[in-house]
Amino acid sequence: MPKKKIKHSATSHKPSQVKTALSAETQPKTDSKTSGEYTAKQITVLEGLAPVRKRPGMYIGNTASEGLHHLIWEVVDNGIDEAMAGYCTKVIVRLLANNRIEVSDNGRGIPVERHKQTKKSALETVMTILHAGGKFGEGGYKVSGGLHGVGVSVVNALSSWLKATVRRDGKIWVQEYKQGKPQGKVKPVGRTKETGTTITFEPDPEIFTVLEFNLATILEHMRQQSYLTKGVTVSIEDCRTKGIVIPYSFHFEGGIASYVKHLNINKEVKNQEIFYVEKQINGINIEISLQYTDDYRETVFGFANNIYNSEGGMHLIGFRTALTRALNSYARKKEILREKEDNLSGDDVREGLTAIVSVKLKNPQFEGQTKAKLGNAEVKTAVDSVFSETFSAYLEEHPKDAEAILGKCLLAARARVAAKAARDSVLRKGALEGLTLPGKLADCSTRNAAESELFIVEGDSAGGSAKQGRNREFQAILPLRGKILNVEKARLDKMLSNNEVKSLIIALGTNIGDQFDISKLRYHRIIIMTDADVDGAHIRTLLLTLFYRYFKELITQGYLYIAQPPLYCVQLGKEARYAYSDAELEKIQKEMISNRQGKSAKRSKSKGAAPQNIETTSNVSIQRYKGLGEMNPEQLWRTTMDPAQRILKKVMVEDAKQDEETFTILMGSEVAPRKKYIQTHAKSVKNLDI
Repeated sequence: MPKKKIKHSATSHKPSQVKTALSAETQPKTDSKTSGEYTAKQITVLEGLAPVRKRPGMYIGNTASEGLHHLIWEVVDNGIDEAMAGYCTKVIVRLLANNRIEVSDNGRGIPVERHKQTKKSALETVMTILHAGGKFGEGGYKVSGGLHGVGVSVVNALSSWLKATVRRDGKIWVQEYKQGKPQGKVKPVGRTKETGTTITFEPDPEIFTVLEFNLATILEHMRQQSYLTKGVTVSIEDCRTKGIVIPYSFHFEGGIASYVKHLNINKEVKNQEIFYVEKQINGINIEISLQYTDDYRETVFGFANNIYNSEGGMHLIGFRTALTRALNSYARKKEILREKEDNLSGDDVREGLTAIVSVKLKNPQFEGQTKAKLGNAEVKTAVDSVFSETFSAYLEEHPKDAEAILGKCLLAARARVAAKAARDSVLRKGALEGLTLPGKLADCSTRNAAESELFIVEGDSAGGSAKQGRNREFQAILPLRGKILNVEKARLDKMLSNNEVKSLIIALGTNIGDQFDISKLRYHRIIIMTDADVDGAHIRTLLLTLFYRYFKELITQGYLYIAQPPLYCVQLGKEARYAYSDAELEKIQKEMISNRQGKSAKRSKSKGAAPQNIETTSNVSIQRYKGLGEMNPEQLWRTTMDPAQRILKKVMVEDAKQDEETFTILMGSEVAPRKKYIQTHAKSVKNLDI
C-alpha cells in the first residue's frame, strides 16, 4: 500500500446547530445610497489578472477546502465593506445545487458605466483585472477588508462559470464569465427600484481538489462577520436539496460584546459587566470588549477591517501593554499589590481573559497575503490610548468586578511561581537522567530530529509490540500508562506533577510554557498511536488537548500525527489483508471471494471439468482488533508503523476560534454543554463501542 497522509483537524467534529439572533430587518434609505459618490472614477487599475489561475495558492492559500471557502469570503467582503460604509444592511449567502454559491447584498451595486482607463465597463474591469476596485483610490470606501490583492476578480478567475448581476440606476445589469473570461458585454436585462450586487459562481474543478462547501464553516464565518458589523443582517440559505430551503440568520446589535458573551457561554465568568468601548481616534475606529472567566488560558482575537489576524499585530500589542499597565496601576492604587510585591506579568493578567479587539482603518498594512498580522505602528498607540483611559475608568466604576478580575490575576501569579519551581524540577531531573527514562522511553539511535519519529503508545502491552516491531534507527516509543491528566482543568504546576506528562515533556525536549523552544524538538514526527476503542479515543483526545494547549506550535508546524491502525484482519486461506473501516472490510471480503472463485474456475477449466459456483464465504476469517496489543510486532509494523504502507492523519488547526470552543465544551468543567454536544452528535458517531 502506498504511503498516505491525510489532513486532519485537531477537532474533527460537526458543530452543533448554530443559534441565531434575529431582529427586524430594516431596509436602507434610498437617499443614503445616492449621497455617497461611487462611480467609475473610483475604480483604480493596478495590474492584470493573468497569474491567478497559474498560481492560485498565492491568492487564496491553497486549492483544498480552505481555499474553496476563501472564494465565498472574498465576495462576502464586498457586501460587508458596503455595510461598513453605511450603504448596506443585508448580506445573503445561498448554497445552490452543483456546488454553486450565490452572494447577494443590498448595497450601492458595482458601477457599470465605461471606465476611462480600461475603455470597458467598470463592472467588467472589477471582475477581470487584478487590483481593480473602489478600495485603492479615493472616495469609494473609507475602510475596507477587501484589500491586499485578493478580490472578486480572483474568484472569477478560479470559477468555471460566474454571473454578476448588478441592481443600479433603475436597471438590472448582467455579465457572465467562464474561467474569468467575459462571455459578452455588460447589458441591462430589466428594471428595478432596488440596488445591490449578486455574484453567483461555480468553483473550477480544474483548480480545486475539493468542491463541496461545508455549511458549518460558512455559518461560523458569517456569524463572526455579523458580530463584527453590528446592525447588519447576515443570512445563509441552504438550497442544495431541490424544493427545500433551510434558512439561518444573524443580527447582533451588541456587536463584539455579544461575541464575547457567546465565547464565554460555557464558562464561569468573573466580571459580570462585560467591558465594551467603541471610539475613533486619528481616523482609526477602535472597538474592544473583554470579560474574565475561570479558565486557565487566554482567548483573545484581533481583527482589522473585519479580517481575523491569526498572528495578531500592532492592535493586540497595544491592547496587551495597556491591560497589564492598567491592572497593575489599579492594584497599586488600592494596595491590592503591596510595596514589596512584584508587578503582575502579562501572562498573569491574561489568564482567563476573553477579549475581542477590532480596528477599522483606511490603509491597513498586513504581513503576508493571508492578512495574518497587522503591521500599522500607529494602531498600537491608538489602541493603547483608548483602552488605557476607558478600562481604568471601568475598574473605578465597577469595584466588585475589578476585585474579581484582580483576584483571578493574583491567583495566576502565585500559580506561575509554583509552576516555575515544578518546571525547573522536571528539567533538572531530565538533565540528570539524560532523557533516557528507563522502562518508558525506548529512544531511536539517530540524533537527526528531521528523520526521527516518536510514537506515543497506549499501555505496556502495545508498547512492547511497538518496541519489538519498530525500526530502531529512527523510531522511538513512549508508552503511557492509563489516561493522562486532562490539562483543560489544570494549571501548569499541577500538570507538571503528573508522571506521564513529565515523561512526554522530557522526551520532546522543547521545554514548556514561556521557556518553550521548538528548535530543540527531538522528533519531527510525533505520532499518537492508541487503540481503536472508546478508551483509546479518550486518551487520544486528552493528548490532543495537551498539545493544543501547551505545544500548539508543534501542530501549526506540522509535526503532530495520528496513527491509523486497522480495525480488521481478513484472512482467506494463506491470504491476509487489513481493513481500516467497515466499508473497506466489505469490499475486501468481496474481492477475496471473487478472486478465489476465479482461481477455482480457472483450475476447473484447465482440467476440462465444468465450471462450478464455489462458496468460500464461510472460509473467510475476520479478526476485529480491539487493541494494539492484540497485534504481534510484525503485524503492528506492517499495518501501522511502516512508512511505506501506513496511514497517518496530520493534525492541523483550521479554525482556531471553533477549535477553542470545542475543546472548552468537550474537556472543560461544565457538564451541561458537553451533554448537549454528545446528544446532538450521537447519531453521527462511527465505530461506537457499546
